[in-house]
Amino acid sequence: MKKKELKDLNLLDRFLFAEAIEDPETLQDMLEIILGKDVVLKHLPQTEKEERKSLWTKQIRMDVWAMDEENVIYDTEVQQRNTYNLPKRSRLYHGLIDSKLLKPGEIDYGKLNDVFVIMAMPFDLFGRGLYRYTFRMGCEEVPGLELNDGATRIFLNTHGADKTGVSDELIALLNYLEHTSQQAAEASGNEKIRRMHRKIEAIRSSEEIGVKYMNEYEEKMLERQEGKKEAQREMALKMKKKNKPLEEIAEFTGLSVEEIEAL
Repeated sequence: MKKKELKDLNLLDRFLFAEAIEDPETLQDMLEIILGKDVVLKHLPQTEKEERKSLWTKQIRMDVWAMDEENVIYDTEVQQRNTYNLPKRSRLYHGLIDSKLLKPGEIDYGKLNDVFVIMAMPFDLFGRGLYRYTFRMGCEEVPGLELNDGATRIFLNTHGADKTGVSDELIALLNYLEHTSQQAAEASGNEKIRRMHRKIEAIRSSEEIGVKYMNEYEEKMLERQEGKKEAQREMALKMKKKNKPLEEIAEFTGLSVEEIEAL
C-alpha cells in the first residue's frame, strides 16, 4: 500500500483526525455540528486512548475521548474501510467506557455518565441513504418507549443522499471530513468549518508533525512485516511437524531453509 503524504490526508485518516482533534475547539465545533447543540468541553481531548481490561484481553485504541461540562463522554472515531463489525465494535467501546466510570464498590448506577460513541465513515453502513444513523435502546413491544440508559451510538455517512432530519451544516461537515480541502471549507459557508480548515493547514505544513507522521508510518510497517513473518513461521512449523520437505516448506512460506531449520 502506497504511503500518503501528510498534505494528502483527509480527516477520515486517523493520523490527521487525531492531530486535529487534540485541539479542543476543533472537537467542540465538530461535536456541536454533529449533535446540533452547544457543547463545552471541560478536559483536553485524549487521542488514541488505549483500553485493556487485562493482559489477556484485546487491546482497543479509541481515536478521541472527551468529556463536557455536564460530564457527558464522547468517543469519536473515523473509519475508512467497512470491516463489517462496526456495530459490535461500538458496543465494545461502550462497555469499555462504562467499566471505568464507577469507583470500586459504587452501587449507585445513576452516577453513570451519558456516553456518545460517534463513528464517521465514507460508506453507508446500513444502506438507507442517510447521513446520520442514531441508535438508542428501545422497546420492541412499545414503539417509542426508550430505555433512557444514557448510551447513544451515532454512525455518520459522508455519502448520504437523504437530507431528512439533518442540517446543511452537518452535510457540509461530512463533505469536509472526506475531502478536507480549501474548496470544501469555502463551499461549506460555515465559519466553524473554515476555522477547522485553517488549523488543518497548519498541521499539514508543520515539519514536526511531518516527522511524527513518518515515524508512525514506519512503525506500523515494521509491525505489519513482523506480523507477516510470525504467520510464516507458524505455518512453517506446522508443515515441519507433518514432515514436509524443507524445500517445499520454503517455497510455500517464503522463508529460507536455514530459517525453517532453526524453528
